[in-house]
Amino acid sequence: MYSYGLLEPGCYYLIQEKKDDSIRLMRVATETDHCLYVFFYDDQLITGWKRKGDPIHDIIECLTDEHVAEWEKQYNDGSNQEQDSYHEDEE
Repeated sequence: MYSYGLLEPGCYYLIQEKKDDSIRLMRVATETDHCLYVFFYDDQLITGWKRKGDPIHDIIECLTDEHVAEWEKQYNDGSNQEQDSYHEDEE
């Protein structure tokens, strides 16, 4: 069992919050004395505060800059495709 206090600001992680949860991509945006402000990249971006002592079942890995760049390209391309489909439906 791990906690959010082990995560570093500016880094992207693949984590599993609870044993039966799916794997989620997250980034630590900033840190205070007791909390972290985090981004979860699910179907939509979810942001929020987590206490440093809040449990994490598993920290699977910290992504390298190369992996983050590859993921961002796919994530942003997917968003553009959805927007293009939306605009085509309007015509």
